[in-house]
Amino acid sequence: MTDTIAAISTALGVGAISIIRVSGDEAIKIVNKLFDKDLTKVASHTINYGHIMDKDEVIDEVLVSVMKSPKTYTGEDVVEINCHGGIATTNKILELLLRNGCLLAKPGEFTKRAFLNGKLDLIEANSVMDLINSKSEKSRALAINQLRGKVSSMIKDLRNEILDILANIEVNIDYPEYYDIEIVTISKIKEEIKKIDDKLSKILKESENGKIIKEGIKTVIVGKPNVGKSSLLNRLIEEDKAIVTDIEGTTRDIVEGSILIEGVILNIIDTAGIRNTTDKVEKIGVLKSLDLIDNCDLILLILNNNEVLTKEDMDLLAKIKDKNYLIIVNKTDLENKIDLSNLDQDKIVYMSLIKDEGIDKLKDKIKQIFNLEKIKTEDLTYLSSARSIAIIKECLDLTKDIKDGITNDFPIDMLEIDLKRIWELLGEIIGVSYEDELIDQLFSNFCLGK
Repeated sequence: MTDTIAAISTALGVGAISIIRVSGDEAIKIVNKLFDKDLTKVASHTINYGHIMDKDEVIDEVLVSVMKSPKTYTGEDVVEINCHGGIATTNKILELLLRNGCLLAKPGEFTKRAFLNGKLDLIEANSVMDLINSKSEKSRALAINQLRGKVSSMIKDLRNEILDILANIEVNIDYPEYYDIEIVTISKIKEEIKKIDDKLSKILKESENGKIIKEGIKTVIVGKPNVGKSSLLNRLIEEDKAIVTDIEGTTRDIVEGSILIEGVILNIIDTAGIRNTTDKVEKIGVLKSLDLIDNCDLILLILNNNEVLTKEDMDLLAKIKDKNYLIIVNKTDLENKIDLSNLDQDKIVYMSLIKDEGIDKLKDKIKQIFNLEKIKTEDLTYLSSARSIAIIKECLDLTKDIKDGITNDFPIDMLEIDLKRIWELLGEIIGVSYEDELIDQLFSNFCLGK
């Protein structure tokens, strides 16, 4: 990280102000070459008025913020040039910086440097991008809590508890002759492992809520042609986005929309009607629909109140039985011919989309399935990344191995191996230990200039 980097940190386009950020040991020196006042003599954390110059030519009237290390975002010297918004002006200033010694920053490189310099841990670093991308009040609150270190503190406290157990095990193994140390017995480890397992289970359970808040609920509408799938999408998003006709096979590709329910985004996908078809294009749409069923959080299966169950209906019911689903019986304004008496009645919502009846009941059912009204908003100390959740699951598998080892009379030093691994894995969540390739991949998803 010896290079000095620069990038445009604001959206490129016409606007009142653009910001070009520079970070590195040479940041002040390089910007000083372009500024008509001496930045090397100004105090840290000051804003300085002047002009960016290209030799004798004035490029723009600017405000330059100078922030000297270590009290900066990256931990390095940071200079931010606030210029007039506009593509030509902003690009010209960036071009001058690159010509005078800066390298163009990669996506996320400023935040990566903040992480590597110990200004942010990995949870806090990821929360920066989550905050930028947040689309609901709850996702914003979740991201800001992670950025403030609340979630990191929870993980650090758990690691410290494990470290205490490991330290006691080591002392007992290395210095068994001392009587004034705490003797770590199998029963003591069993007691401590139960506490750790309970805390990990609580984190995992609450983090499922965090994932929902961050990513939303991926919801797929499925059913035969002409049962009202596109109409349901349009009613939910209150927009005529999907084409609705009485011709079977109108929807051939997926159509998407989103709504907020209890501050959580419902990402809704309208799919092609599922049926046997010889039309090549429609067949591709049907295959997409079936694939989405296996990769979603919630399935809304629409059935026709005016028709008896068909083989296609029965196949769909069998396919979704082990997933989160609701059955929507549409067209209740027509004669009832469907028999669902052998199905879970709590999973059924009766609707008449043509009369705009039943939408609120459907939303209430979705709230119940995901406990949306009970997701806490006052203390969102959840993990929200799939990677972190996967690590917690791995830790829980290891606690099970330790408990099995205790049952099978494994020696303490064997149990210690799994306990150390849990401590290491929790360190990976906050970035205490990491692989360079993983860090590069994580930060490559950030926007340029951040």
